[in-house]
Amino acid sequence: MSRYEEIIALRQELKRPSVFHHNRIQLRMLLWHITIRTSQTFKRLMDILLSIVAVIAGSPVFLITALLVKVTSPGPIIFSQVRVGKHGRHFKFYKFRSMYIDAEARKAELLKLNESGDGVIFKMKRDPRITPVGRFIRKFSIDELPQLFNVLLGDMSLVGPRPPLPSEVRTYTLEERKRLNITPGITCLWQVSGRSELPFSKQIALDKEYIASRSAWKDFLILLKTIPAILTGRGAW
Repeated sequence: MSRYEEIIALRQELKRPSVFHHNRIQLRMLLWHITIRTSQTFKRLMDILLSIVAVIAGSPVFLITALLVKVTSPGPIIFSQVRVGKHGRHFKFYKFRSMYIDAEARKAELLKLNESGDGVIFKMKRDPRITPVGRFIRKFSIDELPQLFNVLLGDMSLVGPRPPLPSEVRTYTLEERKRLNITPGITCLWQVSGRSELPFSKQIALDKEYIASRSAWKDFLILLKTIPAILTGRGAW
């Protein structure tokens, strides 16, 4: 073998990862997977524990709201709707009914009055389809309480991007679909930063920010900030 060939062979050898280097990469990957799995397990356990506590503590509110919805307008107490969850999986999403039973049929005639800003989601400050009781329970997010059962079923988390409608997802760009990478939640970063006052593009930006930096501590802070957001009703339509 010539000197030149020896140099080429040595360079190729140096480019090959050593057994030590390979094992180090494998160990780092294993530790990364363990960290992610541990974080997911902890989040799920906290979701279950806090949801059970919230259901028990909030049972009088559940009962009073159910009675008010039932006696003030005809129709079911609980409104269920198909929403899109993690990785595009569909699930049944529960709320206390806050609208009249013909709300979906009347939506088409109101689309031109959409105030969401981006046109992807539908929002109106004075939506005529909302019942008087519905307006109150929506303002203070009481209508969202049945989603605690979605959390217990594993369809949702306490904190995460809000679950969209299938019709909304069909209009998403590839960038907007990133919010489907994790389990949706009852509250999220934009829910404590302005709620319906924020345009859809801003909601997406905050969801992506949450996904990129999510942690147990950040979830805890969002849950804390949710309390004053609910009590003031700021940004709730």
